Amino acid sequence: MMSGKQYNGQEVSCCIKYFIFGFNIIFWLLGVAFLGIGLWAWSEKGVLSNISSITDLGGFDPVWLFMVVGGVMFILGFTGCIGALRENTLLLKFFSVFLGIIFFLELTAGILAFVFKDWIKDQLNFFINNNIRAYRDDIDLQNLIDFTQEYWECCGAFGADDWNLNVYFNCTDSNPSREKCGVPFSCCTKDPAEDVINTQCGYDVRAKLVTEQAAYIHVKGCVPQFEKWLKENLTVVAGIFIGVALLQFVHMKWQLVVQTLTGLCQHDEGRE
Repeated sequence: MMSGKQYNGQEVSCCIKYFIFGFNIIFWLLGVAFLGIGLWAWSEKGVLSNISSITDLGGFDPVWLFMVVGGVMFILGFTGCIGALRENTLLLKFFSVFLGIIFFLELTAGILAFVFKDWIKDQLNFFINNNIRAYRDDIDLQNLIDFTQEYWECCGAFGADDWNLNVYFNCTDSNPSREKCGVPFSCCTKDPAEDVINTQCGYDVRAKLVTEQAAYIHVKGCVPQFEKWLKENLTVVAGIFIGVALLQFVHMKWQLVVQTLTGLCQHDEGRE
């Protein structure tokens, strides 16, 4: 039978416990959904039947985003749910430490990105060019590059000539591809009157004079366009990062409250 002292001051509050549990169950279900989408995408591409093909892609596989984010959310949600519901101090400590590490890494990444801007720009350039080489190797990567170029109205990392890095689009005499000296359709300027996307609009466009290319494609690179977008939306981006950081901090504080109260309960039960 629970003592009056435990009931009044040291029993973990049901409101706090079930609030934390409810929050974490949503987080856990989102993690399951992300993992499910990632596994489905890999299944469609035949990766699950040939695990070694995961490393075959020369560029970045967007499915990894779903798998990593989903995995982290799954682990955090699971430990948070069970830890709060069962008042398990070990799981609650694991949750708090894990969330604290993520918070610290986010803060460190933000500071380093601000201090080493030029290095970040060089790495972004390398990342984009590396994925340009693998553009035709993976449909998800292809869709990601097309979306990026359409959204920011850009072409290549620093210009359309970056597509020389791709075996299908380079302008070498030995290239037999019909896409030789061209760019993907996502580089093309859009005609509002067109209802159907012309996927061949970038054919042979880089064989034209540079001054003529601007009439057919976006000539600005994605790196400078991303910098421009970041400057124009700096307040919104900063607000999102601060909001996420505060949410993590508050969540971690509530979890620590549950952990502390649980520890007090277990300590008193041991004394009795």
